[in-house]
Amino acid sequence: MTFAVFAVFYANAQLLPYQNPKLSSEQRASDLVSRLTLEEKTMLMMDKSPAIPRLGIPEFQWWNEALHGVGRNGYATVFPITMCMAASWNNDLLQQVFTAVSDEARAKNQIARQSGKIKRYQCLSFWTPNINIFRDPRWGRGQETYGEDPYLTSRMGLAVVNGLQGPRTSRYRKLLACAKHFAVHSGPEWNRHSFNVEDLPPRDLWETYLPAFKTLVQEGHVAEVMCAYQRIDGKPCCGSHRYERQILRDEWGFDGLITSDCWAIADFYLKGHHEVAGDSADAVAMALRAGTDVECGASYAAIPKAVAQGAVSMAEIDESLKRLMKARIELGDLDPDSLVEWTSISPSVIACERHKQMALDMARQGTVLLQNNNSILPLNRNSDIVVMGPNANDSVMMWGNYNGTPTRTITILQGIRQYVPDARYVAGCQLTRNFDIADQQAVIDSVGNANIVVFVGGLSPRVEGEEMPVNEPGFKGGDRTDIELPAAQRSLIALLHKAGKKVVFVNCSGSAVALVPEAQHCEAVLQAWYGGEQGGRAVAEILFGDCNPSGKLPVTFYSSTNQLPDYEDYSMAGRTYRYLTEQPLFSFGFGLSYTTFNIGKPKYNDKTNTIKVGIANTGKRDGDEVLQVYIRRVGDVEGPQKTLRAFKRVSLKAGHKKTVDIDFPTSSFECWDAASNTMRVIPGKYQLMVGNSSRSQDLKTIEVNIK
Repeated sequence: MTFAVFAVFYANAQLLPYQNPKLSSEQRASDLVSRLTLEEKTMLMMDKSPAIPRLGIPEFQWWNEALHGVGRNGYATVFPITMCMAASWNNDLLQQVFTAVSDEARAKNQIARQSGKIKRYQCLSFWTPNINIFRDPRWGRGQETYGEDPYLTSRMGLAVVNGLQGPRTSRYRKLLACAKHFAVHSGPEWNRHSFNVEDLPPRDLWETYLPAFKTLVQEGHVAEVMCAYQRIDGKPCCGSHRYERQILRDEWGFDGLITSDCWAIADFYLKGHHEVAGDSADAVAMALRAGTDVECGASYAAIPKAVAQGAVSMAEIDESLKRLMKARIELGDLDPDSLVEWTSISPSVIACERHKQMALDMARQGTVLLQNNNSILPLNRNSDIVVMGPNANDSVMMWGNYNGTPTRTITILQGIRQYVPDARYVAGCQLTRNFDIADQQAVIDSVGNANIVVFVGGLSPRVEGEEMPVNEPGFKGGDRTDIELPAAQRSLIALLHKAGKKVVFVNCSGSAVALVPEAQHCEAVLQAWYGGEQGGRAVAEILFGDCNPSGKLPVTFYSSTNQLPDYEDYSMAGRTYRYLTEQPLFSFGFGLSYTTFNIGKPKYNDKTNTIKVGIANTGKRDGDEVLQVYIRRVGDVEGPQKTLRAFKRVSLKAGHKKTVDIDFPTSSFECWDAASNTMRVIPGKYQLMVGNSSRSQDLKTIEVNIK
């Protein structure tokens, strides 16, 4: 059924309860489900949901992507990857970004509706944000997350949901956002269809892996939650009664829908996968009884068989289907366009200049200056500069993964040439492979008398990502087997240093890279991530001083792979800034500026639940600083060394100072209580630390007593 025919059907038919916009979405969904046959119900519970012409139900596609811009659906604004946006520590800007994304998504959907055919990636359910905790930098999909910290991930994820779904005061939801992957998922990629997370300490579950999901459910009212591929304690996530019903629905009150990851239900019975079900009908029954409402895949086609065998009841099917149809009704999917405010968004918003400017602003704020020896940066635009490295002139690398297609991309080389038009470019090496020794010497000779080399290297979405067939040293199945910079690049940078060249290293990656030799051989290190369509311009503005860097790391940059625990161990011991006992190369929350800031000692007011702290820009340039608030419960020997509980980005002109108020409710002191096996605020003494990174030397500490 085309949408034009649907509109005629709606106009000419006598309104039934499910068609009546004056009734609640609950009432309408219940009425609609009561009119469906089992075969129709089955079709509506699958990712590609066809139209039901006799009831005027249009087709619907549940699977759509908007990781950092509308993905896989033609031209769109390509924002920096989420890891870069997390490095901005600016959740207000992030919500603006995803408001722009939802504008483009609605406009694209309207174009598709008017064409009479909805294809995959053109509908209104978007499977983002990925709020899994990036516990190990070897995970190739970590670039899709908002870092290693539960609180930062919660705040950023909430901004994404609010931007996508629109104001809660609106009559209709703008889009459906989806919190994924529930729960406890962060690699490995190569064995996710058979892997079992077992013996996970309860503290790690509740204090690290679950908080962001709880926040998005209870504060964000996220419409969807996606269950993950792997098993936990022997049960597949998409068939886990404990996680889907007990925790998500009963304890947290989630009333939205649960979608499977793609073909995750088939993993229940396929040989060599989980093998916890005999066939597709058994798998369907297990998933539905646990609470998985819609499937991405083909296993739910066995729903009638499962019903016939008595493995699942019609009441259980109706329970799930009501949630699906309620969500579609709340989007306005069954109502005329004239009633739905979001259908009037103009196609002119797609890849518009305002959104491109937003992409640039985010790339500026998310780029992190990690090292600047002898203040080599900003560069003098009159310098003799050679640009080198495998990522310097790669536009596709800038896009990250799960991306859309930009109308134009500014590479880092192009950005630099806007400042130094005659800057020479020498590729130097490939991403993971080098030329022979003679060619390496030729590369050094080609630099000539230029004393500054801007080396743009790192990784690429071609080697890190989701379940990828990569056969390169240091990589496996989309993940990494070690976190060092690829040897091809490492050796060339060492040769440049030996030749007396001053190297400015721009690292493009979706995750942390071990850069100990590079920190020794390079004057400056700039973490540029995969910066989106405007990333090259942002990097150049920072290199030449038109933009003062202000990004802060959302992940720890470890010194080497040897600092990491076993990749398949999900316990947090020895992981992230919260539990790492050794000194990393660059700490969580760290990032330099071209100016200097002085942060005073904080004061906590337990009556107003606020922290007051003075901050002064003591340098010669205007700049932004990110105030970070950490806590530690005194005497909690098994707990984290510190854990983030608030942050605030502050803009200050050179020589100016201000006192900043940071909301800090009593709930900010919540932590794991082993005695009660719950998360709660335990009365007693806490250290409260405020500064501009998680490093001890960057924090001012006071002790507070919570009653």
